[in-house]
Formats: sequence, structure tokens, C-alpha cells
Amino acid sequence: MSKNKNNKPVWSTRIQKKSSNLFAKVGSSLNIDKRLYKQDIKASTVHVEMLFKKKIISLQIKNKIVWGLKKIFNEINKKKFIFNNQAEDIHMCIEKRLFELIGEDAGFIHTARSRNDQVLVDFKLWMIEASEDIIKEIDSTLNVIIKIAEKNIFTVMPSFTHLKNAQPISFAHYILAYVEMFNRDKKRFLNNRECLLENPLGVAAVAGTSFDIDRQYTTKRLKFKNPTGNSIDTVSDRDFVLDFLYSISVCTNHISRFAEEFILWNSDAFDLIKLKDKVVTGSSIMPQKKNPDTLEYLRGKTGNIYGNLFSMLTILKGLPLSYFKDLQDDKELAFKSFDQVKISLQIMREVLNNFTINKKKMIQLAETGYTTATDLADYIVRQYKYPFRKAYLITSKIVNLAEKKGKTLNQLTVNEIKDVDKKLNEDVLKLFNIENSVKSKKSYGGTSFENIKKMIKKYKKHA
Repeated sequence: MSKNKNNKPVWSTRIQKKSSNLFAKVGSSLNIDKRLYKQDIKASTVHVEMLFKKKIISLQIKNKIVWGLKKIFNEINKKKFIFNNQAEDIHMCIEKRLFELIGEDAGFIHTARSRNDQVLVDFKLWMIEASEDIIKEIDSTLNVIIKIAEKNIFTVMPSFTHLKNAQPISFAHYILAYVEMFNRDKKRFLNNRECLLENPLGVAAVAGTSFDIDRQYTTKRLKFKNPTGNSIDTVSDRDFVLDFLYSISVCTNHISRFAEEFILWNSDAFDLIKLKDKVVTGSSIMPQKKNPDTLEYLRGKTGNIYGNLFSMLTILKGLPLSYFKDLQDDKELAFKSFDQVKISLQIMREVLNNFTINKKKMIQLAETGYTTATDLADYIVRQYKYPFRKAYLITSKIVNLAEKKGKTLNQLTVNEIKDVDKKLNEDVLKLFNIENSVKSKKSYGGTSFENIKKMIKKYKKHA
């Protein structure tokens, strides 16, 4: 039995001159896509089993190929496999090794299949697993956030709009906002996973195949839901890559927003939190410094993630149907974004496990900036049946008075308040208590302590 000793590309008969070294170098994706070896061997095994089932290849050939693929799988896992740099990609690298192991019968592996559908099925299988990995990382992050919220239900702080003190809230309510964000991220990856469950294997290069194959069989064996419906679209489709990159981009956007907020709060100007030594670095010249480099890392890497999405969008925007070499970059972009979002979520958890809250400063800040003014306006509407705009005007005058006198709202006297509107009495003074303000926000989704307890229970139930 002859072996594939010449180690030439499969198209060497048609293209008789060797590629230039430069072209061979830029044309090879082996160093990038070799991480698809598990998926490639799995899909190839199912493919040859289908070929045997349909009597396209013999039992003997099927068994030889399956044996060879298992041996290659074990070689790679045990780090005994030699990745042949002359192979264009992991798919051809595995095929060349199969020729070395079983001879010319290895050539049957590519019956009724092109590298176009081969690559796509491998990539989709990888992306399904990658999406599940990201979901696990998100779940771990959610659990940490919920635990922090449980410990800080009664920690009062100011909320911010336009980075100005707005209204008193619970710190738990603030941190639980990120639970909502990451739950949306989780849904995006779950939705993406559903969209990935269309099997491309069997569409071949672009037109399908004349062999009597069974795409339903490979679909079931590879745990897809359905085979793809149009061979041209299948080969050219990279929507699933865009969905994946977009979902990662939104997730890292949330991570970056968290990082920015904690950078601000950790600053000497805000002093609302303090990062522990595990997650800060020093200065090369200023001995006193403790810099939030881990958070800045998260914020900075988000830009790279966006760049990967924009790169894929740009690659696709000018491509007619169907396959072009341009599409080869899809895997590198997806791999980079996947690796980055995983480490970013892990780093975020590390930060969340290594910070302390300056509760005293949070309360002090909540009591400045007239944060209970809206409570007064709402009270006037309820108590005196004034239109809200009239109540807003009265409250604004009271705030102006306090500002003029250099007082907080709770430092005003009843007489000073009556000078603005005679109907007002000492009951309004209770409204200026920041804890009462938080307790009063009982509308669904609001910051009241009771609401927060219910939401934590809900989040834990669905975790």
C-alpha cells in the first residue's frame, strides 16, 4: 500500500509549481486553527460512519479511518503529535497524518465533503462549546455579585446621573444592576447557541454533492437540530460569527462600565471603595501609589474586542457569494475574543472578591447634593393634590433656599420651609432622611430594601 510520502498539497497535480515561501507563510492558518482538532476529528469520524451507512465506503475502510483518527486524537492529547508546518491548516494536517498511518485509504475521508463544510462544522461545534464556557463564566460572576448584594442591602449610597448625586439607593441595588446586564448577556449566548444548531456538513464546496449522503444522520450524531437549507448560503454564512463577536462585545462593554465605575469610586476624589493589595499595582517613582491596573486592563481590552467585531463586519461587507480566502480570518477573531472575555470575567470576579466599601463616605455623599428633593415633590403631590410641576417648583425653591443658607435639606427649620409654602408642616422633615427615602421606593424594580430582598431571592432561584 503506497504512502503519501511526497507531502505535497492535494492540488499539486493541477498547480505544479510550489507556492512562494511568503505566500505559504501567510496562507497557513495551522497555528491558529489547530485548537479545532477535537471538533475536526469528531466531525470526520461521524462523516465516514455516514459514508459507510450509505454504502459509499466499505466497513474495512471506515474502520481503518476511525482507528487512524482515534490514534491522531490520542497523539495530540499526549503532545506526541507533530504539527506539520507544511500543512495549510489543522484539517489538512490531520489528513496528512492519516495518510501516514493507513495509506491511500485515508483519501476516502474526503468523499462527499469539501474543506468549506468541514471547516464550518468544526467551527460551529467549537463555538457551541465556547458559548457554554462563557455562560459558565457569567454564572460564576453572577453568584459573586449576588453574594455581595446580600451583604449590603442596607448600605446606603447616592445614585448618580450625569455623575451628579441623584437619589439615595442601596449599594445592593446598584450592584444588582450588573446582574441584569449579565443575564442579558447570558440570554444572547443562549440564543446564539440555538442559531448554531444548523449542520453545514454535506453542502460540500458550494453546490452540494452528487453522492447519496444522509445529512440527517450527521445532524443527529453531531447534536445539531437541522441541516442547513441552502448550500451557497451555508458556505458563505458568517452571521453566527458576527453574533458571537457582538455578544462578547456587549458583555465586555458591561465589564468595562463596571471597571470605569470602580476606578472612579476607588479614586481619592470619590473614596467610596478601596481595592485590596491583590488587585492593585505600585508606581515606579511614587512610593505611596496603589493603582487600579486590573480595572484599567479590563477597560482597555474592551477596545480590542470591538476591533475584532468591526474587522469581521468589514471582511463580510464586500464579499459576494460564496467562499473567499478573506473568511479564513473569522477563526482568529473569534478565538481572540473568546479568550479575552473569559479572562476578563475571571479578573472581574477577582476584583469583586478583593474590595471593601467605605460605608461612612457613601452615607455622607448620599446626604449631600439635596438627594431627597424628589421625595419632597412626590409628598406634596400626594398630600396636597398639587400637579407635579407645581410641586417641582415649590421643591426647587426650597432647594434654592437651603443652598443660599449653606444648609442641607434636613437642616432647614419648619418655619424656613413654610416661608416657601404655608401648607407645609413638620412632617416634611421625615422625607429628608435618606433611609426613609430608600425604603419608600417600593415600585417594582425600585431600590427599597424589601424589593432588593425579593430580587435577590429571584436571582438565586434562576441562577
